[in-house]
Amino acid sequence: MAELIGKEYKRFEDIKHIREDGTEFWSARELGPILDYVKWDNFHKVIKRAMIACENAGRSILDQFPEVGKLVEGGVAPRNKVDYELTRYACYLIVQNGDPRKEVIALGQTYFAIQTYRQEVADHYNQLDEDRRRLVVRGDIKQWNQLLAETAHDAGVITNEEFAIFQNAGYIGLYGGLDVDSIHARKELKVGQKILDYMGSTELIANLFRISQTEEKLRKDNIQGADKATATHYAVGREVRAAIKKIGGTMPEDLPTPKKSIQQIEKEQLERLKKKAKDGKLMLDE
Repeated sequence: MAELIGKEYKRFEDIKHIREDGTEFWSARELGPILDYVKWDNFHKVIKRAMIACENAGRSILDQFPEVGKLVEGGVAPRNKVDYELTRYACYLIVQNGDPRKEVIALGQTYFAIQTYRQEVADHYNQLDEDRRRLVVRGDIKQWNQLLAETAHDAGVITNEEFAIFQNAGYIGLYGGLDVDSIHARKELKVGQKILDYMGSTELIANLFRISQTEEKLRKDNIQGADKATATHYAVGREVRAAIKKIGGTMPEDLPTPKKSIQQIEKEQLERLKKKAKDGKLMLDE
């Protein structure tokens, strides 16, 4: 495994470019294949999500994702296609929004990690409106859920049935006995709609704390066995609920359900970015 990690890290390093002034950047056209994205269109979707995350974090898209033209071979003659000279921060946001099932994405998250990222998000978080807060926290939950799934698997939660029971236990603890189906019904959601996509920022934060603390406890206490892992998830959820009650907060099941889903918010923000692109400096459609 160590050799694989070293090899993958070297691949990221090998495509890094250094300008005359000493600044570094990565070509999006070169990074996509490294991250196992064969089609540019699929990778471009990830870049767009990363741009939204960049703006939500209070950073300039044009500074972090400067556009350049790149000559691409194919067809009768080479064509000039859009490319981005990505900063390390832009690459970090891209791997954060990539497909977590890809092993190389997880490696990229480590390689492009920026120590100040969470502090920077925190600094800007209070200035964000509710929609942007939801996007920021939902993005963190996506990554923590993937990490929790891996840690739970290492603890012995192997089958799909075991994992479903494990996941339900966390919700039952946090929501005072309500499981996923009950929460789904309480929010009056349709089949296929995910409860995490219909939570406000306060409810999302409570779940993020549940997920991250469960992952840490499973790992630090070296919990082994599906039953013990499930009991741990329930206990952490219950403790988070107790903490909310102690400070006089609203129980998660009593928080209002937003009318707009996370996907709707992302679509609205992408449309807003497309309007900004009319000056030709931000080509999102190619």
